[in-house]
Amino acid sequence: MLLEDGTVGRAAGETGLLRGRTALVYGAGGPIGGAVARAFAEEGAAVYLAGRSQDPLEKVARDIRDAGGAAETAVVDALDEAQVNAFVDHVAKKTRRIDISFNLISYGDVQQPLMEIAVEDFSRPVNNATLTHFLTTRAAARHMIKQRAGVVLMFGGSGPQTLPGLGGFKIALDAMEGQRRQWALELGKQGVRVVTMVTGGIIETIPWQTEGRDEIVQEINRSAHLNRTATLADVGNVAVFVASDRAGAITDATVNISCGAIVDY
Repeated sequence: MLLEDGTVGRAAGETGLLRGRTALVYGAGGPIGGAVARAFAEEGAAVYLAGRSQDPLEKVARDIRDAGGAAETAVVDALDEAQVNAFVDHVAKKTRRIDISFNLISYGDVQQPLMEIAVEDFSRPVNNATLTHFLTTRAAARHMIKQRAGVVLMFGGSGPQTLPGLGGFKIALDAMEGQRRQWALELGKQGVRVVTMVTGGIIETIPWQTEGRDEIVQEINRSAHLNRTATLADVGNVAVFVASDRAGAITDATVNISCGAIVDY
């Protein structure tokens, strides 16, 4: 189990929901990507961590290895087709399979009202989100199709709600949901599942120096229906479940762990 502080609560692989699986995690040096990578490893997966900076990746890898898990790192630009393909093909050659692909890179969004935002700042998150998920999903799916099994996990989700001043960010999330539906339809007959996780905001990931942090935290807390909000531990534990055979009937769906903050229709 992943604990509330993001650390491993027992020896890696002890329960083994993902024993023998190979998991790719893009953006693994960040708090959410790192939490998911640690949770995957704890349940027995061999985890391959990708990101643009080596030092954050290596910190997550050390945590996993110290807990008895298996992790390797690679510096990868998940917006570069050649780098993504080379990374995935290298892992597949080494492990003989790709079971899980989880992408949580930054989209480079600038959050401003639409009437004020520059064109390039508006379009950047939309372009980055759709491109990276297209590249990483296709690279993994080439191998998943051969083994007739695999899980692609997206993160962020959509829904009818939005807030003012988000620029292109919420639009990027909406575009990701459209892409998820298309991938799920086209890959489903080959045994590949595609699922989105949505949280409504993880307070632990908001830097203390963020302008307006107190107001953001208050809004996340206010929106939740429970007496708490989603944590990094929740993200990791639910990601393990969705990636495991226990969620084998779930595809083309959003798994909502927003504590009620985001309403499903």
